Amino acid sequence: MVDINEERFVNVQYKKGVLELCVLSLLAKRDCYGYEISETVSKSVDISESTIYPILRRLKDERLVTTYLVEESGGPPRKYYKLTDFGLEQFTKSKAEWLEFTKTINKFLEEEKRKKKNILNP
Repeated sequence: MVDINEERFVNVQYKKGVLELCVLSLLAKRDCYGYEISETVSKSVDISESTIYPILRRLKDERLVTTYLVEESGGPPRKYYKLTDFGLEQFTKSKAEWLEFTKTINKFLEEEKRKKKNILNP
């Protein structure tokens, strides 16, 4: 039986591995502000609002993104994140690696499913 804490740990590890790729994918399409990124990603992946900000800081430290401020009427300026040329290169490589990796894992899982089916129905 799987311990519920182990299950959460595994889910967190999966998320950590793909959230950066999700953020880069979004920024490859257009510049976004932090809350917008968080809201968009959280529609597909169960995360808290604060999860994205450390990723954005790390991406900026690694020079994959830059930031700029946009004045908003009736509110404070918003910090927008923009993918750098280097960031786009890294995203393109990471995306290709991810797609190849998931293709391999899916193939593996399908083979296991076929083996199990053959054992049950010889």
